[in-house]
Amino acid sequence: MKIVDAIDTEAISIDLQARDKKGVLEELAAPVARIADIDHKHLVNVLLERERLGSTGIGGGIGIPHGKLKDLKNLVLGFGISRQGVDFDSIDKRPTHIFFLLVTPENSTGLHLKLLARISKVLKSDAIKAKLMNAADQNAIIKIIEQADQEL
Repeated sequence: MKIVDAIDTEAISIDLQARDKKGVLEELAAPVARIADIDHKHLVNVLLERERLGSTGIGGGIGIPHGKLKDLKNLVLGFGISRQGVDFDSIDKRPTHIFFLLVTPENSTGLHLKLLARISKVLKSDAIKAKLMNAADQNAIIKIIEQADQEL
């Protein structure tokens, strides 16, 4: 599955306002919860529980918070940019700017892992990260992701 096939423009925020991890998760989760027709508070709690196991701040300015939900029908992918950067307990201790939020049904471990790996691969490119940081709107984000998907 390509990243662009999983993301909905409604779940893209190009200017996250939160200044801490919990705030970012709440902000990223809001449109994802609406799209998936799930409880926002429950989704945030699932994400926070996952963060307690170890930060999803993978370094290089990237965070990929993720979780699994029992009653979810289809995977939902959200995206956000924090221009100022957030302390996300990243492994490199540096601020996190680019976020992909992945929520999958509880029984779809293979798909969950494949999409996480694909996102990680795309975000290894400094050029792609720079393009994402400079994107003017949701459509530009989609085009950048689409192009990156094709290059994999």
